[in-house]
Amino acid sequence: MRPSANRAPYIRGLLALAAVALSLYIALTTPVHLGLDLRGGTQLVLETRPTATSEAGEEATDRTMEVLRGRIDALGVAEPTIARSGDNRIVVELPGAQDPSKAADMLGRTAELTFHQVLGTADTPADTPADTTDQRRKDPAQQVLPDESGERLRLQEASLTGKDVEKAADRFDQEGGAGWHVTVDFKGQGRDGWARLTGEAACHAPGDPARRVAIVLDGKIISSPQVDPSVPCRSGISGGSTQITGSFDDREAKDLALLISGGALPVPVEIVEQRTVGASLGAQAIMASAWAAVIGTALTSLFIIAVYRLMGAIATVALAAYGLISYAALAAIGATLTLPGLAGFVLAIGMAVDANVLVFERAREEYAARHRPTPRSSLTAGFRSAFSAIADSNITTLIAAGLLFFLASGPVRGFGVTLGIGVLASMFSALVITRALADCAAARPRIRRHPHLTGIAGIGRFRAHLTHTNPNLMRHPRRWLAASAAALVLTASGIALRGLDFGIEFTGGRVIEYATKTPLNPDKARKALADAGFPQATVQTTGETQLTIRTTNLTNPQAAAITKTIGTLTEHAPQKLRDESIGPSLGKELRQNALMALATALAAQLAYLAARFRWLLGTAAVAALAHDVVILLGIFAWLGKPIDGIFLAALLTVIGYSVNDSVVVFDRLREQTKKTPARPFPQTANQALLQTLPRTLNTGMGAAFILTALATLGGPPLTDFALALLIGLAVGTYSSMFTATPLAIELTNRTQTGRRAPC
Repeated sequence: MRPSANRAPYIRGLLALAAVALSLYIALTTPVHLGLDLRGGTQLVLETRPTATSEAGEEATDRTMEVLRGRIDALGVAEPTIARSGDNRIVVELPGAQDPSKAADMLGRTAELTFHQVLGTADTPADTPADTTDQRRKDPAQQVLPDESGERLRLQEASLTGKDVEKAADRFDQEGGAGWHVTVDFKGQGRDGWARLTGEAACHAPGDPARRVAIVLDGKIISSPQVDPSVPCRSGISGGSTQITGSFDDREAKDLALLISGGALPVPVEIVEQRTVGASLGAQAIMASAWAAVIGTALTSLFIIAVYRLMGAIATVALAAYGLISYAALAAIGATLTLPGLAGFVLAIGMAVDANVLVFERAREEYAARHRPTPRSSLTAGFRSAFSAIADSNITTLIAAGLLFFLASGPVRGFGVTLGIGVLASMFSALVITRALADCAAARPRIRRHPHLTGIAGIGRFRAHLTHTNPNLMRHPRRWLAASAAALVLTASGIALRGLDFGIEFTGGRVIEYATKTPLNPDKARKALADAGFPQATVQTTGETQLTIRTTNLTNPQAAAITKTIGTLTEHAPQKLRDESIGPSLGKELRQNALMALATALAAQLAYLAARFRWLLGTAAVAALAHDVVILLGIFAWLGKPIDGIFLAALLTVIGYSVNDSVVVFDRLREQTKKTPARPFPQTANQALLQTLPRTLNTGMGAAFILTALATLGGPPLTDFALALLIGLAVGTYSSMFTATPLAIELTNRTQTGRRAPC
């Protein structure tokens, strides 16, 4: 029997094979659901509102969902989804639906259907009470509404409601000349109620307004037919069936039948968020992200192979396995892949390099120290030494991903899911798959004879230069802190002078993006919109043929007016690529949640780092994080870039990524302090910084290839996202070395000075 230590490589190999095989099976049999921003369609977020007689709580929201589900099924949308969010919000996704106004009208209407006896006409306008819902409820017998022709009718209290209706259907009567109409069948007591209502009306003479029955939908008379002269007084129409006639076309008849069949909503609803994405834009985003992933991964792989040779090639194979496992995990849990999620998937490829680089650099150190004279033993020591840094750095990223999931919503939440899965998959690929392949390769006789082929038998030129020169980078820590302070002042002045351009997610409003076949002058578009009654509209161009218009909250008819105005400026009708609307109350809530997410992220990082390291190191790392946040916000303020939900995802990712670098430095600092406790802290910190500097730069280069590919190839939706991450990558790499470390030295010096003072 083999010793347990010798069985470990076989166990890792079996785990790697099983994970890859299972992931391959899932990837081939289970497709990943694409979000609406990738496949096109409309998303609506509806919020239930309380009334005088009912509360908009969890129970009312669930009953509202059931009514909405019936309406959605009748719309004929393929694979719709409807889910409750919180106690009083409902998220509806309609793939392929490109008409948000129709979807909003069909789902948002309360469909309050009532049947009334007509008392007569309004003799004078003074007889007409205020046309409000509250007034009609207080004095229902005196309700006055105009009929189809505009004649004002006085209506009795409702005799029947939509609850008495069994079903409704649109019909076309070609022979009878009725055209499009809606048949309504009553149920239960509604059958007798309909007979009584029509029987009362039949007691009046033909032509008398009181012989009419008014059918009211949402406070509007949609039909008020005369009861046929053949109907006897008091007997009425038996059988419980009737027809709603009027000047309907096929669409109006179908919509009316749908509303009646769907039933009335138990409580009113308000659409607080509306997003529509064209299918072509989603296809472009998928293609652009795919190219970014292929090119970025290829460049990263070439870089890793050039630096680490055989081990780099093994890491590239592990990266491919990582991508397969991540994709299979998304498919297995039924996650929806959104555009930010796709970006997170691509970004995690770059982050997956981090664990491999950590291991290989530690293995190089072990081999160079001649403590482990063979590549295999050096790799074993490298994996063991790098484990704590790998765990700490990935846990901090998982904290950011968790905050995105619990505090964000919509596509940003999907980014958190994808990022979290990517982190877990990257740890598995590095600690299991890479190690299994590396153990197998390092055990081959040729590798033992030619260890330089592994790429870990030498420390590398950059590390050799640092070892030879041994620069004291922390000789003047205050100079580094002064440089960081200057960068803070410069960028913070952008926030103070230019302000932050919050996107509609945080302010409320509407954004509509068009594609035109010919170039469109933005100044001409601004003037046309101002003449059409939209002087506050902000017009921006992307390239020559894409136009983005941002305004305050608009109704759907107003949005249609904007589309019509833009259409007059081009020879061909513009193609609507995107249409997003956020209510002001939801925007305020999202803004508060964003601030909460940011504050919680910093507090969570501080708590974790304080638990893993000394509180001085945790404080220094979190201060460096705050430094990164302010600089990133300031640069976006100077550039006039929007601060939206996608930026929030990038910002929290930068926080997690920046902590990764600080954790690696501090992990080495903790290790060196244990080895040489008598050495002055500044010297130990400088040594830890020099030892981790090659890893930090190599990891940054790997991620930079991916992000640069996203920024240049990802298209407009991902450009700002990738730009924020590139800025955060550069700033975070700098701050982890030259802000967090000098600050830790200064805090330690002050603490030690304070302790010596009483002596």
